[in-house]
Amino acid sequence: MTYGLGAYKKTSVETAGREQILLMLYQAAIKHCKKAMEAIDEKDIVRKGESIGRLQDIIIELMNSLDFNVGGDIAKELSALYDYMLYSSTQANINLDKKPLEGVLSVLSTLYSGWVEAVKSLKTGTDSNGSPSGEKKAG
Repeated sequence: MTYGLGAYKKTSVETAGREQILLMLYQAAIKHCKKAMEAIDEKDIVRKGESIGRLQDIIIELMNSLDFNVGGDIAKELSALYDYMLYSSTQANINLDKKPLEGVLSVLSTLYSGWVEAVKSLKTGTDSNGSPSGEKKAG
């Protein structure tokens, strides 16, 4: 049964566009952040360590995908946020404290929401105001 699920996940990733992969990474990061917080509440050291390790792997992957030539200041800001999330998750891991993970979860959720809107805009060809891309809304 797990083979079928694994094959499905592999096919989903292989056939997904870059935007969908980005959203999947954020979803997985959010999931592992929540799991780490639960593990801290339950004093489950092993599960906490595994979840934070996976969270950090995803954040590092997101960092490695940044293109500073194309992204400019946005890429720099994202890099700083990813650094913050790595530092905070490390502190949570060392101190068995979920408070730093609450901040990480907040940043991840905000970024995920922003990327969802950006992907929608790309697909529909509109900007965040509902205007066709490249046009400014009168007002």
